[in-house]
Amino acid sequence: MTGEPEGLPQGSVWIDDPRDPRVRDYFQLTDVALRRVLEPAEGLYLAESDKVIRRALAAGHRMRSLLLTPRWATDLPELVGPALAEGIPVHVGSPDVIEQMTGFHLHRGAIAAMHRPDLPDLAAVVDGARRVAVLEDVVDHTNVGAAFRSAAALGVDAVLVTPRCADPLYRRAVRVSMGTVFQVPWTRIDPWPGGVRTLQQLGFTVAALALADDAVSLDDLESAPPERLALVLGTEGDGLSGRTVEVADLTVRIPMGGGVDSLNVAAASAVAFWAVRDKERR
Repeated sequence: MTGEPEGLPQGSVWIDDPRDPRVRDYFQLTDVALRRVLEPAEGLYLAESDKVIRRALAAGHRMRSLLLTPRWATDLPELVGPALAEGIPVHVGSPDVIEQMTGFHLHRGAIAAMHRPDLPDLAAVVDGARRVAVLEDVVDHTNVGAAFRSAAALGVDAVLVTPRCADPLYRRAVRVSMGTVFQVPWTRIDPWPGGVRTLQQLGFTVAALALADDAVSLDDLESAPPERLALVLGTEGDGLSGRTVEVADLTVRIPMGGGVDSLNVAAASAVAFWAVRDKERR
């Protein structure tokens, strides 16, 4: 193992064993099946890169520990100093050791184990919201993260995820979202599709984005949007369930050309969010 370098922040802990139990939060981060069970059960999630860590802290989330390569341990005093001052463990290891520990090369040199916040109540999340996105059973973490980033950029007030949707706080989703999962209010909506009725009772028009013979064009929805709109996007491949389409107030399709019938859910979300954005608030 590589020896401890000089000049590390006082109080930081040098890790030269990739199986050191003090860094068990970071073991096997590429094992999706393991991590999606382990992290919620242990009340944690992982924030990768200094930018994402800063956004998590700015959102009021609490750090559990910090893991860095030697360069970043000295280059990020504004993260390392406060963590040490608060008694939060700051671990430092060589890139090779960290790669053995986590299962991947830590390109951005910093990753933090964060305390997972409790999910808020649905009514609280959508209180005052005029544009809400619902992700139904979207299982790819990259698509979930991309949808959150589009939601943050394009004026969506809240995101709701169904029980079988991928975890927005999984490392890859957080990274792809560039930390906007901390910016956009979100929670799980359960049961589903029974939650459609809940949204309707809260004053939302529920629009299902799907291919259907009776679907209206997104152009039409854009020209006369309801005051409060919940736009539901479905899982990769199969799209929305038939039951969801049945109970929604309307079905909407994105006009297509070039012989293409649909877009990837992440791309479709960006198009739809832009079209139905609340122009009075832009």
